[in-house]
Amino acid sequence: MESNKIKISFLSVFYPYRGGIAQFSDALLSVLTKKNKVQAINFKRQYPNFLFPGKTQFVENPDSEICQESLPLIDSINPFTFFKTKNIINQFSPDVLIVSYWMTFFAFCKGFITKKSKAKVKIALLHNLIPHEKKFYDSLVNRYFVKQFDGFIVMSEIVKNDLLSIKSDARIMKLEHPNYKLFGEKISKNEALTILQKDNIVLDSYKKTILFFGLIRDYKGLDLLIDAFAMLDDSYQLLIVGECYRSFEKYQMQIDKTKNGSNIIVVNKFILDDEVGVYFSVADVCVLPYKSATQSGIIAVANQFLVPVIATNVGGLSESVQHMETGIIINELEPEKIKLGITHFFDENLNELFQQNIAEKNKQQSWDYFAEKTLEFAKNLQKT
Repeated sequence: MESNKIKISFLSVFYPYRGGIAQFSDALLSVLTKKNKVQAINFKRQYPNFLFPGKTQFVENPDSEICQESLPLIDSINPFTFFKTKNIINQFSPDVLIVSYWMTFFAFCKGFITKKSKAKVKIALLHNLIPHEKKFYDSLVNRYFVKQFDGFIVMSEIVKNDLLSIKSDARIMKLEHPNYKLFGEKISKNEALTILQKDNIVLDSYKKTILFFGLIRDYKGLDLLIDAFAMLDDSYQLLIVGECYRSFEKYQMQIDKTKNGSNIIVVNKFILDDEVGVYFSVADVCVLPYKSATQSGIIAVANQFLVPVIATNVGGLSESVQHMETGIIINELEPEKIKLGITHFFDENLNELFQQNIAEKNKQQSWDYFAEKTLEFAKNLQKT
């Protein structure tokens, strides 16, 4: 493996697919390509449509400057494409194969391609190992998948421990989730309010603004946050932003029953990259009331816009949010505790202190650092 230029095959999901994993992969790819020769292997079909709960798997318009070119090769349910993909990887003859992994649905597909690859070093970049919605086959297929790799990169202790439970001798490097820069610059709250008003999203400039952001799924605990918000007075407003993977009806019924439901504003749609900054610029705090988690890309987005985070103490969230330094960690999954965390944040005027600490932390969480450490890890794996 040359020290100055490394050949890398990076198998993941990239643009034009949407979602946090694709955004992460595009961001990492953009820095890997600065000094190395990189082959980006993408899906031509990620999920069959009947298995995908959202409205579309694709970005409807090119909305990010960071989108990179990739080879759309893999059909997740067509094994013939697995053979084609491994052949193209082997023709490229990479020094390093990096494979992103976040769902056991892809275990056989990615495990097979990795097994047949002739890359000198094979690294799995584990976003999740055990999915949030568990299946009976998770353990079996995960054992097959991890068997194919020389080393693993994780971003939380929970994923590390999940890995060690099935591969006790795994070679692991833990890195923090880098902070995004692809969502533009923070703007003033008044400017953000004006932009949102043009889209008929009307917020009160005098109220304390709580943001819930991201794809809405059961494990993310939006129901807990709505119950917590019902305990707050009229000086607060809750902005719920993101596409609901299933029906939003149960949440709407919950909102309708709360005494301050008129202070809850819902934007139930997928948010394009160039729209993200507006929502974070208008927010005073972002709340992640998750019932389970590994790590969260939402924290990295909040960090970019210097928005403090209040999060429940599940998975690796407490590793990304430093309690009473960059945000607040709630130790119990109870609406009352979430409500107390929110009121404590505002009553103690913690916003400025947390923002200063986030700005300092941001200096240490760059994509260049993540890429550099990944390749250092690959070199060390090759030596052993």
